Amino acid sequence: MQLRSSSNRPVGTTDKKITKKSISKPKAHPTDIIDAKTHPTNIIDTKITIDHNIDTTTLLDIGDQIPDLTLQNQNGDDISLRGITERNKILVLFAYPRASTPGCTRQVCGFRDSYNDLKEYAVVMGVSADNVNAQKKFHSKHLLPYDLLSDPDRKLIGVLGAKKTPNSGIIRSYWIFVDGKLKFKKVKVSPEISVTETKEHIIELTKLFAKDKL
Repeated sequence: MQLRSSSNRPVGTTDKKITKKSISKPKAHPTDIIDAKTHPTNIIDTKITIDHNIDTTTLLDIGDQIPDLTLQNQNGDDISLRGITERNKILVLFAYPRASTPGCTRQVCGFRDSYNDLKEYAVVMGVSADNVNAQKKFHSKHLLPYDLLSDPDRKLIGVLGAKKTPNSGIIRSYWIFVDGKLKFKKVKVSPEISVTETKEHIIELTKLFAKDKL
């Protein structure tokens, strides 16, 4: 008589399925995961998109000329950035993630409330990826005295280094151009700081201009 176990299998036989399942691959060591995150050069990103009609391979840096782009404002009018800087010594440009959201409302209203101090020396403009209609509603609701530019393809936002991801999103930021060249920039900033720091930079610039005239 052949002996059987409690599981009704003949003693001495092997369950191949159980044996196969019992063999598992070694788990990745935690340091392997950390290395992958801390060394992005080892990761190949296949989702990078390239905007056309402008070179986005190099981000704008201090001293670089403002890109020759034309965007529409809240009224659908074409606004040439190069043209604005040719007619005005200082351009303040700030980016916000999305119209009519709480943080962005605080930001645009902050620039609105500081506009009288800024307009003597600079042109102020906001920019986001919102369409013209969304910008119009945002502009009208808060009685903004400056233009909001629509950049749905994020061409300007891309060269300024404020894309949140290659495919979507905007990082709240500000830039100050003097004679068409980038003088100050800050990418990733709070709504309030974007306003206060901009005012500080404008005061600094006006003092420098005053010294040059002496």
